[in-house]
Amino acid sequence: MVSLPESQTPSKPMPVLYILDGNSVFAAFHDAKRMESDYADTLIVAVAYSTDEPFDFYRRSYDFSPPVPKEVNDPPQGGQDEFIDFLKNTLQPEIARRYDIHQERQSLYGHSFGGMFTLYAIYTQPTLFQHYIVSSPSLWWAHRYLMPHEQMFMKQVKAGEVSLVDKSLYLLVAEGDDVQERQDIELLADRMKALSAYGFRSAYYLQEDEDHMSLPITIAHRVLRQAFNPRLR
Repeated sequence: MVSLPESQTPSKPMPVLYILDGNSVFAAFHDAKRMESDYADTLIVAVAYSTDEPFDFYRRSYDFSPPVPKEVNDPPQGGQDEFIDFLKNTLQPEIARRYDIHQERQSLYGHSFGGMFTLYAIYTQPTLFQHYIVSSPSLWWAHRYLMPHEQMFMKQVKAGEVSLVDKSLYLLVAEGDDVQERQDIELLADRMKALSAYGFRSAYYLQEDEDHMSLPITIAHRVLRQAFNPRLR
């Protein structure tokens, strides 16, 4: 699903925001963009599935998750690297072929399982996008499998093996999320602050009066601001 620009100024490449779970949130993001004249010449690309439902439970469970032992592989899991390969080698090149894209202004947004995948993407492919926007990620999944990836990512940054200049991470959570989930994300935000000395910008935001399922719709404007005007608030 693609939210096209109203127009495009010649010789002015467009920033692009990729969003996961497009079936559930594309309409809200498209309408939010239409309301913001500053974002008229931007592009939103939503990855969606062939369903009329807001979520394809089995497809997203596979696409956004790590491999797990066979005895607990229900629903099927383990497609995160295939999905990154799809974004990197299929989707991004095709979007760049169709539209005049600003290669240094590309963002990725994911919620819940999609947020978990977005964190995996920044830990393992930090140059794939410039801005990573994550809401209510499932940090508890598979015995907190993201922790070793986070630790390796931070080690590589501090060793100078990964450059985070002009990169950002924006973490959001709903007031109605589980208490432990909120605490986990707050602690992650605190750990990311240690990378500010390496040019990395990160921020945390608690959305009041919302729960896990309502959060992606209510933060659409905020996500657009971070993707297209990334002064982290």
